Amino acid sequence: MKIVIPEHKKLVYEMTIPIRWGDMDAMGHLNNGSYFRYMETARIDWMHAIGFEPEPGGEGIVIVNAFCNFYRQIEYPGQVLARMYVSDPGRTTFETWCTLARTDAPEVICAEGGATTIWVDFPKQKAKELPGWLRELVSG
Repeated sequence: MKIVIPEHKKLVYEMTIPIRWGDMDAMGHLNNGSYFRYMETARIDWMHAIGFEPEPGGEGIVIVNAFCNFYRQIEYPGQVLARMYVSDPGRTTFETWCTLARTDAPEVICAEGGATTIWVDFPKQKAKELPGWLRELVSG
């Protein structure tokens, strides 16, 4: 099943990730799990870039689902350009999207994926309304 990334989304972050030899599988291309790690890295780095540090005793984000569509193999050596987007803020959630391309061919999308992100009170393990500052950042 292919999930399509929406056309209406907001670019919020870009970063370059080096492809490590250990990210490869026995077939000589990027292991499928590594794509999810790269998207996670972009999401966490974005949170740091906007000044938010996760607080296990407070509030923060949790991913409630994630997917990835694979289009082209990525091979070592090289670097990946991860572009992160956001959209569709709800009361407690927003969508995150990520495209992955090689830096030597930045317009050729090798994979794209996304995750539904929910704002939670960690000690209570309950969803909370998105804080105003975050709602403003993720609104298109």
